[in-house]
Amino acid sequence: MADNDWKKRLGMVYSTNPDFVFETGSEPAVETLAPGRQRLIVALDRRQRAGKQVTLVKGFVGSDEDLKALGKELKVKCGVGGTAKDGEITIQGDLRDKVTSLLQGMGYNAKRGN
Repeated sequence: MADNDWKKRLGMVYSTNPDFVFETGSEPAVETLAPGRQRLIVALDRRQRAGKQVTLVKGFVGSDEDLKALGKELKVKCGVGGTAKDGEITIQGDLRDKVTSLLQGMGYNAKRGN
């Protein structure tokens, strides 16, 4: 029954062929680069956050699972909250120096931004 989800087939022209099977276009899995090949920028941001400061880690190339694992590890080591989505890791507070040194200790090519 899960293969018969009508929302995935919106805009589809149906065939009269009884053997026709609708195939959704699956995205290829993004391969995570090695830490030494990653080029991460650690920057400070205040936009749309009511004046609160957050540390952004931009430039991660890889799967969402690896991004979330790296985000969790940074949050635990910094002892703060945050999130990891859309290719960015957000850490609460101004922790640019600490996050940069942690990433470099893990083998990432991290650079402190603004």
